[in-house]
Amino acid sequence: MIKNLDKKIRAYALKNAISYDGKANAGSVVSSLFNEGLEKKDVKNVMPAIQKAIDEISKLNLEKQKSEFEKVKKFVSERTSREGLPELPNAENGVVMRFRPSPSGPLHVGHVISNLISSRYVKKYGGKFYVIIDDTSPESTQKEAYEKIKQDCDWIFGNVTEYLNASDRMKLYYNYAEKLIEKSKAYICTCSGDEFRELAKKKLDCPCRKKSVEKNFADWAKMESKNGFQEGEAVLRFKSSMKDPNPAMRDFPLARIVEKEHPLQKNKYRIWPLMNLVVAVDDIELKMTHVIRGKDHRDNAERQKRIFDVFGKKYPWTFFIGRLKFKDIELSKRKIAAAIEEGKYSGYDDESLPTLISLRKRGYKPMAFQKFIEERGLTEVDKILSQKDFFDVLDRFDREQ
Repeated sequence: MIKNLDKKIRAYALKNAISYDGKANAGSVVSSLFNEGLEKKDVKNVMPAIQKAIDEISKLNLEKQKSEFEKVKKFVSERTSREGLPELPNAENGVVMRFRPSPSGPLHVGHVISNLISSRYVKKYGGKFYVIIDDTSPESTQKEAYEKIKQDCDWIFGNVTEYLNASDRMKLYYNYAEKLIEKSKAYICTCSGDEFRELAKKKLDCPCRKKSVEKNFADWAKMESKNGFQEGEAVLRFKSSMKDPNPAMRDFPLARIVEKEHPLQKNKYRIWPLMNLVVAVDDIELKMTHVIRGKDHRDNAERQKRIFDVFGKKYPWTFFIGRLKFKDIELSKRKIAAAIEEGKYSGYDDESLPTLISLRKRGYKPMAFQKFIEERGLTEVDKILSQKDFFDVLDRFDREQ
């Protein structure tokens, strides 16, 4: 355990509060404590003490906070005083990182908070930053979203190495899917969704697991053929274990049949890969070194790691960053689209919306968001903010330009 932990918590909370108009951020305190030796597994244990310190400090005016900090500033280590982001491991020779937006609507402030940090690390260490448009779900892909995503990314990131459309890489995904079948690590399942869920719940093997490699390739061909399996009749599954302690790992799906026409690929394909196959393949092929993603992707990361393991590839260093939750900002693309359709907003650039096109129209500069990201740092701790608190901080950073 860290020596003088309570005093260090108070010292870092005061230091952070003084830097930000009297308001301390729990995530920043945690980031500082990581540099003092705090381990991820201990974050939950120290959070009550951090929150208690922040609550006490928030009751003090700025001058009192400064005088209190003088009493404990000796507990702030010089080595943790930094400009910008905390260091990443094994990044001395540069990093390869990515952002994978879905073309189902415009980018919003939630995308910035989750992914700008990867762009900043590529700027910090050098390397490559890919934007891969995740368009392998024809049913939710909007043709007009492609160009809007590029415009938003050029504005907010400014260092995109290359834009890639996942749907242009279908042959690559098919190649990996076929290799998995060849290695007996994937099979075609023709059970209904309800049947498979019941088997998974009872930890019983799906009967389709027993198929030979030859039979699976024959069924794969039937998935490709319009005269073969129809939509919903067959899926490609990863062969893990139906007895895995984590239900999410039990023979998870890799690809399915979708008949809806794709805005770019039209009707060229009818087998469409799912996220875990697509992301694993791209991370292998693009030689991803570091991945920062939301905590809600822990299971997906484990699924992708298992695909890496089949091919004997080293999985990227991964950090599951805490979510920034807004009390009163609607970030659902579906709900925003519906509200525009109903006439509640004039369009995606309506100044009441948290879309990047709206924020750009309102005059915000990318550096304001970058400072917000750097101040928050790498933290697994979720933070809940009101719209007012968020824009107060953002306005202050914007004024500092």
